[in-house]
Amino acid sequence: MIFRKLHRPAWLGLVVSCLLAIALLRAEQLTPPAAKTELTADTIFDTVLTDEYSWLRGKEKPEVIDYLKAENAYTAAVMKHTEPLQEKLYAEMKARIKETDLSVPVRHGDFYYYDRMEEGKQYRIYCRKKGSLDAQEQVLLDVNVLAEGKYFMDIGPYAVSPDHSLLAYGTDDDGSERYSLRIKDLDSGELYPDAIENVTSDVVWANDNQTLFYTVPDDAWRPYRLYRHRLGADPSEDTLVYEEDDDAFWLGIERTKSDVYLLLEAGSQTSTEIRFLRADDPYGRFRLIHPRQPKMEYGAAHHGDRFYIWTNEEATNFKLLSAPVDDPRKENWVELIPHRDSVKIDGVEMFADFMVVYERKNGLKAMRVTDLAADETHYVTFPEPVYTFYGHDNPEFRSETVRLTYTSLITPNSIYDYNMRTRERELKKRKEVLGGYDPGAYESKRLFATTCDSTRVPISLVYRKGLVTDGDNPTLLYGYGAYGISMDPWFSTNRISYLDRGFVWAVAHVRGGGEMGRRWYEDGRLLNKKNTFTDFIACAEYLIEQKYTRPEKLAVAGGSAGGLLIGAVVNVRSDLFQAVVADVPFVDIMNTMLDESIPLTVIEYDEWGNPNVEEYFRYMLSYSPYDNVRPKNYPNLLITAGINDTRVHYWEPAKWTARLRAVNTGSNRLLLKTNMGAGHSGASGRYDYLREIAFEYAFVLDCLGITE
Repeated sequence: MIFRKLHRPAWLGLVVSCLLAIALLRAEQLTPPAAKTELTADTIFDTVLTDEYSWLRGKEKPEVIDYLKAENAYTAAVMKHTEPLQEKLYAEMKARIKETDLSVPVRHGDFYYYDRMEEGKQYRIYCRKKGSLDAQEQVLLDVNVLAEGKYFMDIGPYAVSPDHSLLAYGTDDDGSERYSLRIKDLDSGELYPDAIENVTSDVVWANDNQTLFYTVPDDAWRPYRLYRHRLGADPSEDTLVYEEDDDAFWLGIERTKSDVYLLLEAGSQTSTEIRFLRADDPYGRFRLIHPRQPKMEYGAAHHGDRFYIWTNEEATNFKLLSAPVDDPRKENWVELIPHRDSVKIDGVEMFADFMVVYERKNGLKAMRVTDLAADETHYVTFPEPVYTFYGHDNPEFRSETVRLTYTSLITPNSIYDYNMRTRERELKKRKEVLGGYDPGAYESKRLFATTCDSTRVPISLVYRKGLVTDGDNPTLLYGYGAYGISMDPWFSTNRISYLDRGFVWAVAHVRGGGEMGRRWYEDGRLLNKKNTFTDFIACAEYLIEQKYTRPEKLAVAGGSAGGLLIGAVVNVRSDLFQAVVADVPFVDIMNTMLDESIPLTVIEYDEWGNPNVEEYFRYMLSYSPYDNVRPKNYPNLLITAGINDTRVHYWEPAKWTARLRAVNTGSNRLLLKTNMGAGHSGASGRYDYLREIAFEYAFVLDCLGITE
């Protein structure tokens, strides 16, 4: 049974909106756009019983576009006095970038692959050299050329054929994350006539260099079909290999590092099913490793005659097993690493002679290396107490080195080659920060806030050395807390513009993320979701208690599911923050999760709950940011949206802004900024993106009274 909430009549919201618009008249005589609706008999019934701002859904309607443009005009006018500050911030951020730069080349076969950037250009240029780094450069793809005349350009699929003669790549020119796939002959530079529309980012080649597999999304943006394409064939005749009928599952496909198998994964938030096919036999049948099983997830990597499988069946933090390729049924699984309460297995990477297990312990990532022949295991050490790393591109199966990127809140991204046999590491490149950045001028640490249920929540923070904890430091607290994703402490050149103005920058590692293991995630989802919000509030209060800051100097930020977090805590503790940045926030949780036609809805029942079940409905309704807006003095709010966003549709932040404006009792700024040509991630060009960041920084600085 579907339950509905009775909202106040639309006319009441409009009256309040108009009154507030009059109160907010600026010198420019510009008022916030009023949320209007046509009150026909049908819409009156729908509006009163459901949502007075539902008319904002539908970007094909001229009145919606006019409304969003009016909001943008209002935002620009309110922020006009900060334009010099925006330009200064943009110049600072741009000046720290080495505009002409290249990535560390990655050897794959006889080639060294890399990408580079050129000064003044927005996008990457993908290149390679054959035989040695001294060889002549071959440009494979210049995204700047593809982007000519377009506001947005993104590359999704990017797959070189096993013999290195072909490139399959996909372009997205509006931010919708639906790609147009093309195939390029790397010898002649010509494009094949094969043009495949509406594909996802998952594209893999078979070993015959003639066959590729790709997935396509349904109307709800769920990858649900796997197709096989033969080079030169008409895409309309491509073979449907597999279709996923369960709306809660999505498809993904990849090649094993060994280049022996293709793995087809059907996954939900809590269950996995993997099939495998020999890459030499693209017209064969995908075989099953283990059928999907409720609340059982697993992953697989290949080595020799065995699959290495990590699973959370009867193992909250996952355990590692192996199974024979010839008969990988669960009854043949052999345990290699048992479950450990304090250590979570995040994944496994197999090399010809080594196995790398990526783990997480005490909120930090770890890297466990096993010499398969000698059966010897060691852990890689890292130099800082607060850090993170992630696996880099390691395409060579027969390699003794594993490439990783190491970083921290004060250390720029540093690419290392780690020799698994000698245990030596070689720094290949550290991201260059122009302008004289000195890591020694900054300090990072980890604190723990204690919640009302006695949970210790980690906070990672960074600031300039010499900080005085007198309660007067401007502070930005960031949060996410969903999907088991960890907000590990990362470096940002842009963040220096905060730190050098005396900021404390902090991230709250709240429950719902994965920082402290799988249980940390379980304790922040479904009927435990409110722990995410109380954790964040506890972190904010702790920073104030420890005199790092005070409410008048505290700004908070989060995006997407982190925007849900921000929206929920602002409703509960609007007094605790001075400025709020909510990027593409998932705030209209009830209307979205009750509509199965919206992308990600059914897939995410296991994350938020199924609102068609009364228990979940009432719990979700109790914290839904959009549904819990109340008359009160809200802090300064900057809310962003992307018109082509397929993850969080633009109407969620737009409706939330409208409802906030209708009931806000204070005079703080309430701004909506919609990118009218992009999607979830904002601008695609690096300079355009910097301008968006500079705008948000200027908003925060101005709200906190920092003009220099």
